[in-house]
Amino acid sequence: MFKKILICLDGTKLAEQILPYARLAALCGSKAVLLQVLELSKVLPPASMPAYAPTYFSNEQVEEQIEGVEKKAASYLELQAKPLRDQGIDVECVVLEGIAGEVIVEYAGENGVDLIAIATHGRSGLGRVAFGSVADFVLKRSNTPVLLIRPKHVGSQGVDQSRSR
Repeated sequence: MFKKILICLDGTKLAEQILPYARLAALCGSKAVLLQVLELSKVLPPASMPAYAPTYFSNEQVEEQIEGVEKKAASYLELQAKPLRDQGIDVECVVLEGIAGEVIVEYAGENGVDLIAIATHGRSGLGRVAFGSVADFVLKRSNTPVLLIRPKHVGSQGVDQSRSR
């Protein structure tokens, strides 16, 4: 039924809670694609300091920083892919740059993805307004079916910090 499942990760423990659902790929004989989208404006330092002490990065320095962020993301995805591969799942790792929701929808549409699997961060109210919701964007804009989970909130010690609802 599903030949290619896109599993969206952002480097957080919350997003990683979608990974157990990647077993769908094994059950369906599907290929799993682990995707991390880098929004470079969020991961690189600002191009300059305050006006009273301007400091600018050269193009070479910016390119080195981007390359470092991309390598870190690729290593992260490979680390997440290993247990899936150990289960016999065909896994591809993809790192792309752009606005997460837009990139996910575009990648799915252009690469024959049959299912997008993504975890929401569960923000509501002002947090959702301020940070937006990649999962919400994907649900509204994608023509591809979406498996969406709301993960348990995990604290720094790995302990479930869910609130009663």
